[in-house]
Amino acid sequence: MTESRPVRVRFAPSPTGMLHIGGARTALFNWAFARSRGGTFLLRIEDTDTDRNSVESLQSILDSMRWLGLDWDEGPETDGNFGPYFQSERVDSYKLAMARGLEEGWLYRCFATADELEVQREEARAAKTNWRFDARFRDLSKEDAEARHASGEPNVLRFRVPEGEDIVIKDHIRGEVKFTSNEVEDWVAVRPNGMPTYNFVCALDDSAMEISHVIRGEEHLVNTPKQILVYRALGLAEPEYAHVPLILGQDGKKLSKRTGDTALGDYIAKGYPADALFNFLCLLGFSIDDKTDVFTREELLTAFDLKRISKGGAIFDTDKLHWLCGDWIRRMESPSFTAAVLPYLIDAGLVPAEASADANLQSLVAVFQERITLYSELPTQAAGMFGEMPEYDAKAQKALRADGVPDVLQAVAKAVDGSAWPREDFSATVKAVAGELDLGMGKVMKPVRAALTGTLGGPELADVVRILGKQRSLKRLQECLTTIGEALEDSTQEG
Repeated sequence: MTESRPVRVRFAPSPTGMLHIGGARTALFNWAFARSRGGTFLLRIEDTDTDRNSVESLQSILDSMRWLGLDWDEGPETDGNFGPYFQSERVDSYKLAMARGLEEGWLYRCFATADELEVQREEARAAKTNWRFDARFRDLSKEDAEARHASGEPNVLRFRVPEGEDIVIKDHIRGEVKFTSNEVEDWVAVRPNGMPTYNFVCALDDSAMEISHVIRGEEHLVNTPKQILVYRALGLAEPEYAHVPLILGQDGKKLSKRTGDTALGDYIAKGYPADALFNFLCLLGFSIDDKTDVFTREELLTAFDLKRISKGGAIFDTDKLHWLCGDWIRRMESPSFTAAVLPYLIDAGLVPAEASADANLQSLVAVFQERITLYSELPTQAAGMFGEMPEYDAKAQKALRADGVPDVLQAVAKAVDGSAWPREDFSATVKAVAGELDLGMGKVMKPVRAALTGTLGGPELADVVRILGKQRSLKRLQECLTTIGEALEDSTQEG
């Protein structure tokens, strides 16, 4: 298969819901193919389902694609010479094709009612056979069909599938896939309300927009023969095809919301880095080589080839996704990382809404950059570093109730107060106190960490005191001593 015409590919979502993982990967592969071949990536909105369309869904799709870095050359909010890019605005061209189909006979009116079709299905179920429409109106004369239509009798337009034709799809991923027209029933091309169906308008739009390659999920492979027959009926050039494998959950079954097929907006809200999710989506069926897991957009475009997309199902490995998230976060420059986590700190009320990603904030969050895999994890981990005093969690409270803790905190506070600042080696202070009190290092570090941060986990103590500074460190140690003393006094009185 050779690329004999300019590369033009499209992603065509319906604005009836959010952009999910499967659609995002399809969009990404189309984008990568266009960008790697110097072609055009087109966004077309299939909005013929007027009852389910919503402005919110459309905006979410556009926002999600931009967040992922998938810019389009033609489509909504972008100029182009092949519009309109909303199917609802292309109805006149569909009507012309319908009229031509009826005139030439490759479309015909079918008056079978929903009840009649259900009877046929029931009979097929009873006989344990696959149901297939019996095309009972296929040979009705054009005059009789038009008379019944003119009288107001409801009908659909069905495509008259020719008999005995070979349909060979030279798929860039799956190789040669063969169908015969006898496997395809006379399918509904236009609904009773006059609105055309997906397979009809998809072929019309792809042709009108000069789409060179149709890259989509393998679940659409069964639709391809129907669309090819439309091309043949109209005498139009067919695009080339590439049907990408299904995305499977870790249970080996089709991806579901339970196993990862959630809207991209959910991943954005949870703080997944865009570069990591982009990287992960690429790996769902594609590989640069047999050893490279982490790569940039530029590296992807240098290596992208449809032949490198696998035929087998791609497993949505959540553990690998989270590993990639952590890896990409660790690669970020400090200003970019701070800007990325700032909205989550604001939402958590840890910094004011007008806060900026300044040097002080960069210094604070930098110590957590190695410790998180999602931006949204930072507020929980860093909460103790903000404000004057931390809130002590259950483990910290237990550590602060241990025997000898007041002596430890008092000794450390005295050492901090009497030392030069900034303290270059805080571990030396802890070691000196441990020696002075004849305690193991752990029995000093644990309560000190609890007093300074309100938790037992987190960055190195040296980083904690450096970020808090001398005065805040002293204040936290001293106020913690006061709190412990009050608690002991209350305990004595109760006893």
